[in-house]
Amino acid sequence: MFLPVDQQLALIREGAEEVIPETELAEKLERSRATGTPLIIKQGFDPTRPDLHVGHGVSLHKLRTFQDLGHRVVFVMGTYTAMIGDPSGRDETRPVLTEEEIEDNLVTYEEQMFRILDSDLTEIRRNGDWLAPLALKDILRLTGQYTVARMLERDDFARRYQDGRPISISEFLYPMMQGYDSVVLEADVELGGTDQKFNLLLARTLQERAGQEPQVCLVMPLLRGTDGRKKMSKTYDNYIGISMEPEETFGRAMSIADDLLPEWLTLLSSATGDSLVAKLREAEERPLDTKRWLAGDLVARYHGADAAEAAREAFDRLHRRKEAPGIEELPVIQVALGDGDADMWIAHVLQRAGLASSSSEAVRLLGQGAVRVDGERVGDRDTRLGPGEYLIQRGKRHFARLRIGP
Repeated sequence: MFLPVDQQLALIREGAEEVIPETELAEKLERSRATGTPLIIKQGFDPTRPDLHVGHGVSLHKLRTFQDLGHRVVFVMGTYTAMIGDPSGRDETRPVLTEEEIEDNLVTYEEQMFRILDSDLTEIRRNGDWLAPLALKDILRLTGQYTVARMLERDDFARRYQDGRPISISEFLYPMMQGYDSVVLEADVELGGTDQKFNLLLARTLQERAGQEPQVCLVMPLLRGTDGRKKMSKTYDNYIGISMEPEETFGRAMSIADDLLPEWLTLLSSATGDSLVAKLREAEERPLDTKRWLAGDLVARYHGADAAEAAREAFDRLHRRKEAPGIEELPVIQVALGDGDADMWIAHVLQRAGLASSSSEAVRLLGQGAVRVDGERVGDRDTRLGPGEYLIQRGKRHFARLRIGP
């Protein structure tokens, strides 16, 4: 049994930026309830990077709301559109990904998605299945349904055109293909961020011209990242990854400015209704306590309650009691010296300890004063460590126990 429409609408509206048009959504929900037929709710992500972050989780949690209300979620993996690159919000053409890069990025998507979505109630579709077979005549028929003038109404296209920055023809094809996904799936509702609003509305036009009832556009806000300024993105290193280690998740959440709390509580936390109102009030009166609750709540949502408690204890040990983790708690990483080597360059030590992804990153960390060896800060990039056991620290939260030997 479906909930009454007014109750469904209240849950769907919560945290959303816009529902376009809400009257049509109410009609669809009424019909769904009368016939016992779930609505088709569409969301699509292009696998342009291997990881999802909690900003993506904003719409994923809204999809879960629809599932809890009894509706059917179709998650579109943009295996074909990723090769074009979504131009939304961009000031330049995106680099084109290869099929191999896209497939590599898909590997982790499902595991991360299903930390939020119910896998039994989620249908995953790849848009390459219907976009790749399109013949030139099909593409011409599709593109003939929209004009260049309408495309240039998009803010990002208009800005680039006025500034004389290039826009490729393939970028015009992107919103057409995203809209065509909705035609193929006969979507009732599509979710997307505020930067996707044009694409969501374009899909309504294509559906109408295909003789379908147009989808409702559920526009979700873009979450600001930990810096409090730009939208959350790995590019800006202001993100919390869905699969990020619990202690890192907790620490990054604790680092946000107080004025981000209302936004993050509303969009990311498990608090709803009266409990959300209470948390918003608490954020004004006791922001540190609220931030601590939010950090634990985020860890619990993606890693479980036990991980949240462990992350909270680790944070207290480091930041409240100013204790480094006991060396006996860390696994020993055994590192062998090369033939004829008496010691190891500090940048290579950081890499082998898993505290830097490359020598260049290690050098940058040293320059920032972010590296300590046995509690002593190391800033000299030419430092070398001989045989022995060391406690290596990166920043405030990352430690490794390393044994260097022949």
